[in-house]
Amino acid sequence: MTIAADDFEYVRVLVRTKAGIVIEPGKEYMVDARLGPIVRREKLESIAALVARLRTNIADPLHRQVVEAMTTNETSFFRDLHPFEALRKTVLPALCAKRAAGKSLSIWCGASSTGQEPYTIAMTLREFLPAIDEWSLSFIATDLSSEMVARSKAGAYNQIEVNRGLPATLMVKYFEKQGLGWQIKEPLRRMIDFREMNLTKPWPTFPKFDIVFMRNVLIYFDVDTKKEIFRRLRSVLKPDGYLFLGGAETTMGLDDAFERAPIEKSGCYVMKQAAANAA
Repeated sequence: MTIAADDFEYVRVLVRTKAGIVIEPGKEYMVDARLGPIVRREKLESIAALVARLRTNIADPLHRQVVEAMTTNETSFFRDLHPFEALRKTVLPALCAKRAAGKSLSIWCGASSTGQEPYTIAMTLREFLPAIDEWSLSFIATDLSSEMVARSKAGAYNQIEVNRGLPATLMVKYFEKQGLGWQIKEPLRRMIDFREMNLTKPWPTFPKFDIVFMRNVLIYFDVDTKKEIFRRLRSVLKPDGYLFLGGAETTMGLDDAFERAPIEKSGCYVMKQAAANAA
């Protein structure tokens, strides 16, 4: 399949408007690849026929399907490793010491994809704090895609997905065999509240978070959208909280209220002292 220039532009504008995601010129091959399954599923003749249908019916649910198809859902357990080492060795010890009296902890994973990242955080938390069930834990994980949220809630992964980054000891401890795949055990699944959420639209009322993972999603937004998301993050992150970004992401030049935490290769940021005192 190939996509015509005007159809490509229509998809670019649609995805930018609905999800804030910027599809750069030259990415026609990616749009072709991701819209192909929708074309076949809807029994349409071509991508041109798909776009024609989108143009003629703005209420067609296909708009949402196309936008979700354009989101990147590449992930794995313990992806990049360093952020989770920082979580285990530095962030959780510091926060749990501060929160010991009230035994309360709040976490948000803002681009949860198929669930490997929030489940990695949950495993890391249980390994560090076996008594976490005695704490008041608010753990929210969100994603734009309803399909990804459903997959995350199910907590079912195939052998290839489990093999990518998951230590065997944790697989045995937190998963059970189910047919040809693996199922996350119920105690771990119960820890996380998976929800649909579009980061570029108005946010729901959140608690103040101790930890926010917003990894590998901001790279798809333009500068103004990134600035707005950082502004909102400041309003939901506790003054002494921690923000984790992807390896290719930074607050530099976008929001001067944050500074990089002195934890090597972690992608971890904290509020600058002046901003924290004013919060």
